[in-house]
Amino acid sequence: MSIEIIIPPFLQRLAGDAGTVHVNGITVSECLGELVRQYPGLKTRLFTGKGELRKSINIFINGKTAYPGERDRTLQDADKIYITSIIMGG
Repeated sequence: MSIEIIIPPFLQRLAGDAGTVHVNGITVSECLGELVRQYPGLKTRLFTGKGELRKSINIFINGKTAYPGERDRTLQDADKIYITSIIMGG
């Protein structure tokens, strides 16, 4: 199943300057795993040392938030995953 991942500008240099990457997978987790296999530099920017999605990262599927449980979401062929950054601070 072909899934398109939209890479935000602040991460594109770690993805070979690509704005989009096509991966195969059934769940968001599988697709993100394939993304970091292709571009290992993204791993520490997306995931904690325990393998959890960083709190500063949000995932959208076809423009709609995938929270909560975003990594377990099942995808359909031609879905789009959008990686976004959450502005944190106080």
